[in-house]
Amino acid sequence: MNRYLTILACLVIFIVAFGCRQKPSAETETERAEPNAPAQIDTKAVEPKQVAKAAADGVAVTVNGVAITEKEVDADFKKMTAQMPATFVEQNKVKFRQQILDRIIAIRLIGEKSKAAQITITEEDVRAQVNEIAAQQGMSVEEFKKMLQSRGMNYDEWEQQIRWGVKLGKLVEADFGDQLNITDTDANNFYSANIKQFDTPEQVKASHILIKPDTADPNTDPNEAKAKALAKAQDLLKQAKEEGADFAELAKANSDCLSKAKGGDLGFRPRGAWDASFEKAAFALKVNEVSDDVVETQLGYHIIKVTDRKEAGVKPFEQARDEIIKMLKQRKQRELFAKYLTQIRAEASIVYPPGKEPPPVTPGP
Repeated sequence: MNRYLTILACLVIFIVAFGCRQKPSAETETERAEPNAPAQIDTKAVEPKQVAKAAADGVAVTVNGVAITEKEVDADFKKMTAQMPATFVEQNKVKFRQQILDRIIAIRLIGEKSKAAQITITEEDVRAQVNEIAAQQGMSVEEFKKMLQSRGMNYDEWEQQIRWGVKLGKLVEADFGDQLNITDTDANNFYSANIKQFDTPEQVKASHILIKPDTADPNTDPNEAKAKALAKAQDLLKQAKEEGADFAELAKANSDCLSKAKGGDLGFRPRGAWDASFEKAAFALKVNEVSDDVVETQLGYHIIKVTDRKEAGVKPFEQARDEIIKMLKQRKQRELFAKYLTQIRAEASIVYPPGKEPPPVTPGP
């Protein structure tokens, strides 16, 4: 299958797909007409202990007779808003809660549909999706995990979201697979209509070795730390320039940048993508040339090597074809995901307890 759903896209789809709510079902209307009626929990669908637990935790909504509890919603709410300012959270509390609830409902329905359709998800499916997302960011999976952790995200929970995205993708492909075909004509038409998007500026492919001053000890003299870092960088520069040491191996063994895992490779970058002093040095180098001097930036001291160069121009269609097809498939898949989620929600029995109905949606212009 075509695997393009990132966690961000997944969340956006859940929110957008349910932003325009369908007319309440007959069951929901009955529930509203009887304000004293209890929330419906299908005791045949769950074990007695689960029924008791749902009642104790408070029911937020029932989906096809099975309760989603307030405790579940609250747990996700805390995770979603943990890094947000308290004032902002309070101002958007109702909206965030409904988005979370819609997302939980969507996951519940995807689970039901995938089980009914006997959709199976293998670890290879999930690994392939994770690898692709990491690669799109120019990272290894381990680097991507560290990046998520640095942003306060739990990798295992993120991966679980990817698993749901893969399930959704397989369900959509089963129902709408024929609509995901993108032809060369489609790609060529897009290329012709958006030719300016394929202008490519001058770029260099650079590798570097970064040495940062060690100031972990609060008693360290910053000037002394900088002097030690500079001395180390100058020694490594000498090894690379005069002694013929392998640049990639020096980077792996000494660099303080995550790019060390790839021998210091930073990939192709245009002007404006790096610190001004780094950029000036990199664009002045010839291919396979190492900088004559250590370059200082706010990060520390760099030894730079340029490994390739691309002149400015227009990317030919033959080179752009695959990325255009991939992009058009992503766009179509997002449309179909939203359509599918709206469809399965409309088919479901979704019942809110009295007083917990979602706020009315304001019609668009």
